[in-house]
Amino acid sequence: MSVSIVQYYGSQQSKCGYCAGANCSLSHGMHAYRLDCQDYQDLIDRGWRRCGNYCYKLRNQETCCPCYTIKCDGLEFKLSKSNKRILRRMNRFLRDGKRESKPETGDGEADADDAIGAPEVTASEPQPQLPDKSPTVINVDHVASLATAQKKPTKQATASAVEAPTLGSNKSAAPISNKPCKKAKQMRLDRRRAKLGEAASVSTKSISQEKTLRDFLHSDSATNKHQLKIVLVASSDTERTCADAVIALYRKYQITIHNDNPARLTLASMQRFLVKSPLKNEKPSDGPEMGYGSFHQQYWLDDKLIAVGVIDILPGCVSSVYFFYDPDYSFLSLGTYGSLREIDLVQSLAENVHALKYYYMGFYIHSCPKMRYKGKLSASYLLCPETYKWLSLTDVIRAKLDEHKYQRLNEDPADKDVNEFLAEHLDEVMLLLDAQTCTDYKHYKQLQGADCDVDTIIEYSKLVGKACARRMLYVNML
Repeated sequence: MSVSIVQYYGSQQSKCGYCAGANCSLSHGMHAYRLDCQDYQDLIDRGWRRCGNYCYKLRNQETCCPCYTIKCDGLEFKLSKSNKRILRRMNRFLRDGKRESKPETGDGEADADDAIGAPEVTASEPQPQLPDKSPTVINVDHVASLATAQKKPTKQATASAVEAPTLGSNKSAAPISNKPCKKAKQMRLDRRRAKLGEAASVSTKSISQEKTLRDFLHSDSATNKHQLKIVLVASSDTERTCADAVIALYRKYQITIHNDNPARLTLASMQRFLVKSPLKNEKPSDGPEMGYGSFHQQYWLDDKLIAVGVIDILPGCVSSVYFFYDPDYSFLSLGTYGSLREIDLVQSLAENVHALKYYYMGFYIHSCPKMRYKGKLSASYLLCPETYKWLSLTDVIRAKLDEHKYQRLNEDPADKDVNEFLAEHLDEVMLLLDAQTCTDYKHYKQLQGADCDVDTIIEYSKLVGKACARRMLYVNML
């Protein structure tokens, strides 16, 4: 596990990207120099979200538009009728090259789900307003080595290290490969189909006629007029993630869909928002083939880039960061299609990494009607902002949010945050005091002779939770 290094900014106030109110979006923010992928998984499971290297968590009880972290269980996901229409429309376009207008529902009105990828509805959250401050300049690699040397492994960690398989230097050993054999892969595929509700039968005569997401996405395309290729690229590969085609597509999307000022859509602004990431690429032997970290999924229609999905692949999920597309292809509902493709990626990864079965969609904002589309995916769950337990997004919860925009969600008053940070944990918080000094709060207090910065450090620790407060390095340099 790499060392996470963060600098806490405290409370933030800015313009809201949902209701467009001035200085009414209230949050907590911090700069992440580096984040271990498991630490970020734990942070998003406490309501945090990143924009480049900036991480923020809404103050839901006070802010204008409360934001609830939402996820979809990729293995329990079921295609809706609208999802199937979008997939069929894409497949017909690839096959025949004909552009179709969006179909209407039986009552003569356009299907709201089909409108997700249309210009008038955003498929991604607006970029948060970044604080007007710069993080302290540090040598990240040097600080990480200091923190690693400072930390002493616990008995549990030592036991885990002994049990965990490692890649040694024995040249005679057989190479370790994540690629499953055909038989094992078929067995996993059968199990996944069973979970997805298909009628898997011993007899081939009783195979279910219900088409799965994979059936729609991976049909024979050899004779198609157009070929759609999706390429996964590490965010750190800037030659490809910052190519001219990507920059041009991003500018076109932001100007057309979000009416952004063209002068502000520079390469540097795109890199800060969509390319730079604090996540260190990790490739454990029991992880996915591409490893954990930040990636771009590039959608190439023949030789033309028509969409890019920015995602984080984490130990428990694929987290959608942003999605932008060519507005000329909005008739294909690319916003929804991109979400379905990302769910397909989750399902594929879960075949080898069983814990990686969730698709995180960012925030569900019930008080903002145009952002309610995220709750239309089946098997969706909202994170309780007080207990950090997941609850199925039902009509009961929607009705509660209709009554009041902020809700605890978890109705059990006895249920508490199991990862709550308490004052008794304060001495274990790790601090960076200067370029050469890394210590825990207990020794920091002895050096300073008083409870220095205690209120700010406790506030930060409560927000990130007990586990991350103990593991992550808090930059406390003057």
